[in-house]
Amino acid sequence: MARKKASSISNQNFEQRTQELGEQIWGLLERREPTMFEKRWWDDRILSWAMADESVKVQMFRFVDVLPMLRSHESIVRHLHEYFEDVRKHLPWAARIGLELSTPNSVLGRALALNARSNARRMASRFIAGSTVDEVHRTVDRLRSENFTFTLDLLGEAVISEVEAEAYLQSYLDLIRGLAPRVRKWSENVQLDWDNQGHLPRTNVSIKLSALCSQFKPTDPVGTMAAVQPRLRTLLRHAMKYDAYLHVDMEQNSYKPLTLEIFKQTLMEKEFRDFDNAGIVIQAYQPQAEADLMDLLKWVKKRKTPVWVRLVKGAYWDYETITSQYRNWPIPVYQEKWESDANYEKLTQILLQNFQWLKPAFGSHNMRSLAHAIAVAHELDVPPSAYEIQMLYGMGKEQAQVFAEMGHRVRIYTPFGELIPGMAYLVRRLLENTSNDSFLRQSFSEHVNLETLMMNPSDHASKSNRKKASSEEKHFQNEPLIDFSLEESRQKMREALETVEDQFGKEYPLLINGRAIDTKATLTSRNPSHLSESLGTISSASADDAIDAIDAARRAFPGWSKTEPQYRAEYLELIAANMRRKRFELAAWIVYECGKPWEEADGDVVEAIDFCMYYADQMRKLSDPRHCDVPGEENVYFYRPRGTVAVIAPWNFPLAILTGMTAAALVTGNTVVMKPAEQSSIVAAKLMDLIHESGIPDGVVNFLPGVGEEVGPELVGSPDVEMITFTGSRDVGLAINESASNTDIRQKMVKRVVAEMGGKNAIIVDDDADLDEAVLGVIHSAFNYAGQKCSACSRVIVVESIHDVFVSRLVEATKSLKIGPAEDPGTIVGPVIDQDARQRIQEYIEIGKEEATLALACDTSELDEEGYYVGPHIFIDVDSTCQIAQEEIFGPVLAVMKADDFEEAITIANDTPYALTAGIYSRSPAHLQRARMELMAGNIYLNRNITGAMVERHPFGGFKMSGMGSKTGGPDYLLQFLVPVNVTENTMRRGFAPTAVGEDEEDE
Repeated sequence: MARKKASSISNQNFEQRTQELGEQIWGLLERREPTMFEKRWWDDRILSWAMADESVKVQMFRFVDVLPMLRSHESIVRHLHEYFEDVRKHLPWAARIGLELSTPNSVLGRALALNARSNARRMASRFIAGSTVDEVHRTVDRLRSENFTFTLDLLGEAVISEVEAEAYLQSYLDLIRGLAPRVRKWSENVQLDWDNQGHLPRTNVSIKLSALCSQFKPTDPVGTMAAVQPRLRTLLRHAMKYDAYLHVDMEQNSYKPLTLEIFKQTLMEKEFRDFDNAGIVIQAYQPQAEADLMDLLKWVKKRKTPVWVRLVKGAYWDYETITSQYRNWPIPVYQEKWESDANYEKLTQILLQNFQWLKPAFGSHNMRSLAHAIAVAHELDVPPSAYEIQMLYGMGKEQAQVFAEMGHRVRIYTPFGELIPGMAYLVRRLLENTSNDSFLRQSFSEHVNLETLMMNPSDHASKSNRKKASSEEKHFQNEPLIDFSLEESRQKMREALETVEDQFGKEYPLLINGRAIDTKATLTSRNPSHLSESLGTISSASADDAIDAIDAARRAFPGWSKTEPQYRAEYLELIAANMRRKRFELAAWIVYECGKPWEEADGDVVEAIDFCMYYADQMRKLSDPRHCDVPGEENVYFYRPRGTVAVIAPWNFPLAILTGMTAAALVTGNTVVMKPAEQSSIVAAKLMDLIHESGIPDGVVNFLPGVGEEVGPELVGSPDVEMITFTGSRDVGLAINESASNTDIRQKMVKRVVAEMGGKNAIIVDDDADLDEAVLGVIHSAFNYAGQKCSACSRVIVVESIHDVFVSRLVEATKSLKIGPAEDPGTIVGPVIDQDARQRIQEYIEIGKEEATLALACDTSELDEEGYYVGPHIFIDVDSTCQIAQEEIFGPVLAVMKADDFEEAITIANDTPYALTAGIYSRSPAHLQRARMELMAGNIYLNRNITGAMVERHPFGGFKMSGMGSKTGGPDYLLQFLVPVNVTENTMRRGFAPTAVGEDEEDE
């Protein structure tokens, strides 16, 4: 009780002192607003105008983001028109007139382009210290003269290759070495150069660990750590040699555990254990931040050498919120600003109570937060030199001056680098300045009163307008992927892999009419990552077995078709529940049998669950008859199942596609003969187990593994099969369609064929594309899972003006991909499925060498004897008529084609027999609209990779030679498995017709 009372008194003292300091700081700030004779005054007016209208703000920032990629005044003017056309009426009159009168080749157009570029550069120079070493030197000299110290942060392109990671490291080494002699010449400044324990390094840099490694992969902490630590050690040694301070910035939440672990492990090493000029960031907008801070405190006491902690609110709120909502993951950041502010104050107190171990650096522009930090320090007798205030370069300079004059050490977070990679940083700063929650905006632009600005964030809790979760039932929601950045998830996957390995060597029978049937002929499943590993033996069906399976399905049809749709839907939900229960085990089987890396294998299981849940939901909707009644006549429209469905599935999505086709047939009342690919028959057997466990009656689903050439003709040709659904190659799909069209006299129904038959998918890279995103998107689409997806990118069409730069970065980034066995969590490019696939791909590579120029061939010689490995290959100078540009290869082979302009790029993209997926990276609204309308593909992706379609969100399927039938995972997919029936009844009897119930109720 006494402790609680003392704590309450302390909090009251903190609050009273905070308010007093707030008034003092506010009084000093009121006299320091910039005048109209200062450049910043005009910049602030532009920002004030932009923030007044949300639509203008969004378009302006998008334009600023793309501007560095626009190389001509014509392109600038064109983009100005495209971005601001829809918001023209919200622009100031001068801007409207300028847009209306300017054309790309006019004098006014040139002037407009020049003005736009110069204004963006000026704005960038406000937030970015410079792009050259000399400019950086001048900036830090000026900051020193203004009584500020600094930390330098190198802005750069996303590090997507080892060449770029090495360049990032070298830039910091050069920076530290170059600054050291310069800062030594500065005259002593006790306020800046000393803390309560001694002299501080004048050179201070901030780094991002993800930039020290091109494959910073939370799924693979061991591999990532092995790649990052050597470069981090080099930086630390350099800092020690030149008396520099090294700070580790924090990035998105998924990187946080690994960032903290690398930081702690490296600094615990004997060589660096006594080095105290290092620090890390804690982000207060994360509820987990307190636990992270306490863990850091425990670690630093064990280390016995203090570190600095920069406490910030956090800069990735939008990213974390949107990404988590997209993935259906828990949102890892507070959803209301006051919560972050309150947590910041709580963490401030913890830091100041432990300042001897965790040296506090308070990074904020929020006057309340900083006044609170100073107040707590004062009440706890923490000397001002023991902590520092940090602010962003170009923001809140008046605040920084006030705190410096109050005797505090103020460090300016100072980014530097080239304009193009720095533009993303500029946009982030502009968004912060114009955010509705921005303290700077509220205090200076909107003149919010002091009482509101200084309100204790905890007082906002009672006024919170947080939206309550909707009580409206949502019928379908995508299953979340596993978050492998969490150690718990990785441990479960490792355990599943061990569990499954113990099951190698088992035998798997056919299952016909509920009976397990062993056959003399068998299939042996082998691990494509390790040829010596036999996973199990599967019975191989004969043509007679196929006849028996079809007969069992035919006899089970009457009973199953009469089962209420609601009950059929519940069976699917039971199967999905069983999948969730065995999720990691199923993913492990997919890793071993099909060579899918962890994330890809988990995605396969997730899609299978989604198919079950989505089709169950859709069937409930379809089961409600549609009425169209008129006086004297009742009309009912409803659906009946077709009959027996032969499901012929591929190996590349061994669980998802097989489940999707089977679930659709089942829930619509059809019976099934399930024929999996030979290469993935064990995964299929596991699915059959789950179906059996759900209690579906015998004969409704029959498991028929075997050689396609032996059982396929019977499945396709049988008069008792009413529908065939197939996913696989074009040649087999067309052969099935041709065979099914030959009507057997014994047939009672014309056969329905639904077939997905692959693609030759293209991504266009426009001349204004974000190359960071484009390169990564192409790599992800082309080489993940060794390119063995029907949606994979096998052609990239690049507009000529950026072709060489794009290819250079693409090649270097592809070199950094890890090729290896699928069970290794660091693997991105695993094996291909079997020897036939490897041989076919290698034949196409030889064709490519004759037709085009080989730009990259990743070596797999060390793995060739171990498994079926083919490294990524990139060809350039590819003509659109080449075989490698026209034929589906189904492997990690990418053809790069050069287009004169966007018009030609569209023409090349459409110049194949296929029309499955296509994509474009562009920041031109007009070009994106043309892509929507003109690209010939069933699934078109704008500014993202072209694989990874999700049920309901991205119904999947193509046309032309890519397939026949409607899209899987879409609202009309189930209709293909049904026969529509309309019943019309004459209700008129001798001039009298029953009155509708609704009409009677109205009369009452």
